[in-house]
Amino acid sequence: MVKDNLPKDNLSNHKNPFLDQSFILGINYWPRESAMYWWKKFDQTLVKRDFSMLAEYNFKLIRIFLLWEDFQPEMKSVPAKTLSALVKIADIAYDFKMKILPTFFCGHMSGLNWVPYWIVASGREAGKYPLFSMGSVREGKIRNMYADGEVQKAQKLLIHETINALQGHKGIWGWDLGNEPSNLVLPPTKDAAKGWLEEMVTELKRYDDDLPITLGLHQEDLENNNLLTPKEVADYCEILSMHAYPGYADWSDGPLDEKFTLFLLKLTQWLGGKEVILEEFGLPTDPYPLKLSGEEKDKLGSIKLIAQTDAEFYFEKTLKLLPKWGINGALVWCFADYDPGLWEKPPLNERVHERFFGLFRWDGQPKSWAKVFQRMAMEKGAEIVNNEWLDIKPEEFYEQPGKHIKRLYQRFKKHLETN
Repeated sequence: MVKDNLPKDNLSNHKNPFLDQSFILGINYWPRESAMYWWKKFDQTLVKRDFSMLAEYNFKLIRIFLLWEDFQPEMKSVPAKTLSALVKIADIAYDFKMKILPTFFCGHMSGLNWVPYWIVASGREAGKYPLFSMGSVREGKIRNMYADGEVQKAQKLLIHETINALQGHKGIWGWDLGNEPSNLVLPPTKDAAKGWLEEMVTELKRYDDDLPITLGLHQEDLENNNLLTPKEVADYCEILSMHAYPGYADWSDGPLDEKFTLFLLKLTQWLGGKEVILEEFGLPTDPYPLKLSGEEKDKLGSIKLIAQTDAEFYFEKTLKLLPKWGINGALVWCFADYDPGLWEKPPLNERVHERFFGLFRWDGQPKSWAKVFQRMAMEKGAEIVNNEWLDIKPEEFYEQPGKHIKRLYQRFKKHLETN
């Protein structure tokens, strides 16, 4: 049912009942055989196999990515076949007593920007990440969804068609408006960012006013003023999400720094004034018994592949720390390492470390640290609200975010020592 004339101040007033219960244990999902190409090769028997494995390891929430080109290959249409596949995924999740978090407009993923052809404008743009469209990496400039009314109209169509296909499915946990959108395209102004959020959230709530909405921010949205900050997201969405990878920050104490992960969550919570979940965290681990060539090792650059025993230590420390500080849940990145048959395809041909973040190996065997999740039965503790480590106001943070985030992290670590 379409719900018209929603007041602006009612856009983020719903609360997911999951957040009042036990700590949510979740995972980000791409099949190991097909990775980001899976919608073109959809096989529900593989999904059943994978979800049954995840249920054994106590996962309750699975984040699914609606790869934009597959869900909207043409601006004015959404393929019924792809929507049907999504419904089957929700059915399978529900059968295993799990829920899914569909992520729209994806968009950025694993070092590539995957986009439909119609959003690529002529010209050349020196973006941070290459564009991938119509089966190959190509040159082009992404039309700015924050300022382009035609693109926004297409996005609303995708929202409508997706929610209509699922029709209040009990296997849906909530909705995610994007995966690290600042890696895809930056809003031209803060007003444009807020306008886009209002348009998308209003459209979602026209068709589903019951489930919460979030947006997948990442640590670079805290290190830089990308104009789409936790405060803007919190004005429209019920839940804040943060992606935390200490190995990607030169100011962390290394890739196994669990305090860094908690710090980003508490900082996000403070800046936005809303509850937060750790939507992505993980480590690329040693691919034993597989071996990398010298060229592949060179492509790793400064990124280290972590021993599985060290990864086990990191995940256990992190998952014990988060509930103690009132964090609502965590979704590990990601389900499985990718099959070597995909290694020559983008993005895995260049982004070597992206091959090895899995809870399971490429052959389906669990890594040693998988047992951390299997034995965890976590209850969310009372939120620790002592903010003595904060010595500025939220509105001051983005005046010099790169400076403040490093300085506040040092204060936060000292604060942890006494709490």
